Amino acid sequence: MTYPIRPIDESEWPSFARVTEEGFGWTPHPKEMERYKRETEFDRTLAAFDGDLIAGVTSIFSLTMTVPGGRMPVAGVTSVSVLPSHRRRGILTSLMRRQLADVRERGESVAALFASETPIYGRYGYGRAAHELSFRIRTSGSAFTANAPADPSLRIRVARPADVRADLERLFASVVDRRPGRYDRNARTWDNVLADEEFDQHGAGSLRSVLAEDDEGVRGYALFRIKASWDGNGVPDGELRLRELEAADPAAYALLWRSVLDRDLVSTVQARTRPVDDPLIALIADQRQLRAGWSDELWVRVVEVERALAARAYSAAVDVVIEVEDDVCPWNAGRWRLTADPSGAECKPVEDAPDVTLPVAALGSAYLGDGLLMESAAAGLLREHSPGSVRALATAMSWSPKPWAGLGF
Repeated sequence: MTYPIRPIDESEWPSFARVTEEGFGWTPHPKEMERYKRETEFDRTLAAFDGDLIAGVTSIFSLTMTVPGGRMPVAGVTSVSVLPSHRRRGILTSLMRRQLADVRERGESVAALFASETPIYGRYGYGRAAHELSFRIRTSGSAFTANAPADPSLRIRVARPADVRADLERLFASVVDRRPGRYDRNARTWDNVLADEEFDQHGAGSLRSVLAEDDEGVRGYALFRIKASWDGNGVPDGELRLRELEAADPAAYALLWRSVLDRDLVSTVQARTRPVDDPLIALIADQRQLRAGWSDELWVRVVEVERALAARAYSAAVDVVIEVEDDVCPWNAGRWRLTADPSGAECKPVEDAPDVTLPVAALGSAYLGDGLLMESAAAGLLREHSPGSVRALATAMSWSPKPWAGLGF
């Protein structure tokens, strides 16, 4: 069967929302659904129709994202859902193909998403491009190393997040370009970050903030909630749930973490979303106290190989012919010569013999600087024709700090 696909208009929002609720098993509060609607870019929200019924949907946020060496427009893919009654009919494939064609037509060379299920998106050329750690830290074992940075001009200020929103926004804007994967936040994004209805709290109380500042202004902030608790003997056993911690410099960063870890009546700090190279790992004296879990985070799809590879920076010189396999975006399939060094890059189509043959998902995985090219080669998932070419490409595309978005979309 054929399921026509087109953008929806605002009047079709209830039907669109029903598909996402069914697809994700989600029962949002009405106010939460209203926020979701305010964020939606209707001209970038596609639906597949079975007659008058919306059977599948997907949407995009128009993002400006940090990539190695700069910033660029990126299509933030979200709300990918198909009604349970319409699975395995090719609807998802049709939606994803149409969406990628639309992204290309709009002039974006890269798309990114957070995967609800990891096996799905490799089929459409997305590669696992960023990862995250979740920390659970017993505060009793959280002492820092003796040489942890400190600045006597810094002080901590406690404030209601809503009262210091402008400070939070300015500080975040000053650091967003430091790490690949971070993206600009608009007013609606900040509304969600600072949302503090009862259903946002999940039993952990109001959103709280502390700021690290000196006489010149704010140099960092932490956002968190505290779930108060006492054990059977009346000993405080509270849990602090960290939402965000951003800082402009190492001293502010260390001071904010100390404020979080030294909070009265708190025995455990839980930080669900942190970068894999979080400086906290180096600051904690007993690193075994950082009980960490690992997960994938951003997935990236190279939509236009030529423009995407030329748009980012490279850590080392490389001159390699890449044969790209891509049956979803056929304009990418072929051979491309990437010539790059830390001063710039060029990517052009060629007929030369390839140095390496790889699926487009492997390029997406490597795009933000934390790819798995060497691991993929060892696993036999790409083919090296010229000895050393995979290592050269992996070295050139690597980046520090590691990519991390820090906030889902």
